[in-house]
Parts: sequence; C-alpha cells; structure tokens
Amino acid sequence: MAMMVFLAALLQVVLMSECQDGNDCSDIYNSGETVSGIYSIYPAGDVPVSVYCQMISDGKDEDNGGWTVIQRRMDGSVNFYRPWDQYKRGFGNVEGEYWLGLENMYQLTNSRKYMLRVDLEDFDGNKVFALYSSFSVGPEADGYKLHVSGFKNGGAGDSLANHNDQKFTTLDKDQDLYDQNCARLYLGAFWYKKCHHANPNGVYLWGDDPTIFAIGNVWYTWKNNFAVGMKS
Repeated sequence: MAMMVFLAALLQVVLMSECQDGNDCSDIYNSGETVSGIYSIYPAGDVPVSVYCQMISDGKDEDNGGWTVIQRRMDGSVNFYRPWDQYKRGFGNVEGEYWLGLENMYQLTNSRKYMLRVDLEDFDGNKVFALYSSFSVGPEADGYKLHVSGFKNGGAGDSLANHNDQKFTTLDKDQDLYDQNCARLYLGAFWYKKCHHANPNGVYLWGDDPTIFAIGNVWYTWKNNFAVGMKS
C-alpha cells in the first residue's frame, strides 16, 4: 500500500467583499504578488498573522490565485497532538508544518465566502484533491463548528461528509458525539463525529502501520485504509 500525505487545506475567496487589503492570500495575489511563499494576512482586520500563500495550484488554471494554507503536514517535524488553546490560536512553522488556528479560520470565513481544497500526495508521487465550493468555521461559542458543502472530486473522494456540522475536539475538550474523546483515541484533533473518516492532524507515520488503529493522517475515501503513513 502506498503511503499518504495530507499536504494542505487551502481556501480561496469566491465572492469579494469590502475589507482591508491583505485580509487573506487572495488580496495579496490580487495586489500583484504571484509567487507562493510566506506573507502576513489580517484575518481579524488588525492583528497580522503569518501564513503560507499558495499562488499556483496543481489543479486547473482557474484554481490558481491566492489560496490561504490553513493546515499542512509534510515531514513530521511538528507535534499536532495539542490542547484546545493551541488549536484555537494556531501553532507550528509557517515554512513547514502548521495549523493556522480555529479563531483565525472563523475570522476569515465569517465575512467572506470561501472554497476549501484538500491536497494529498502518496510516496509514489500520486496527487489527488478534494474541493468544496463552500467552507466556513463557526464561532468558539458554538464549538468552532465545521460547515462544508459542494463537494467536487479530484480523485481523493469525500472524507469530510461525515465531519460536516461537527464541533472541534481536542485532547482536553471533548465535543464529539462518541462516548469517548475521539482526539485521545486517535491522537489528533479535528471536527470528529463518532469518530472519523479524516484525521489530518493525527500522528505522522513514516509507513503503513496497522498495529495501532486509525491514528495516522487518514483520508479514508482515497486509500480505504486506516493505517496510512506519510510522505516526507
């Protein structure tokens, strides 16, 4: 079985609204910056946040232009088994693996309409993606609930359907619908239900490992495998 990598969750403005320049990567792209890299954006309008802007997509030409990377796993260098306060504010290395932060995601998607793109790659260099025409994260008072719809298949399949309308769960804040804490069971943090078809914040595995069930960076509808590893 080939290994799998959850490269990034990407989002892009599809309906512009009046706001401060640099609110997200699409603003930066539209200002003339077309080279992928690290930029400062302003999700809440006043406090700068460093983020990786993906200006060129592996998909169709219309997918190019200012995707704001909200999550990336690439080499196992960052520990993603973390408590609520860190998932709320964000963590990691913007040059490598990181999580943008639930509050930043809420601020971004609260005032503008976004798409979500999930890119995956295996150890053989095979690349697939999943695209959602609508993506938003609700406020903290409602558990930073996930809203995704409008799935389009780029070979990855839809592993987020089971997670839609779910609150976010971490090892110290259980908001899933299972009788145990899914984050603790599967060593991650996500919009778990009972528990997951996707576990992109799970343990970074360097090869298929069936000894501990479903703790890796799972995207079940691609590999139909809960024991996947990651590409470096």
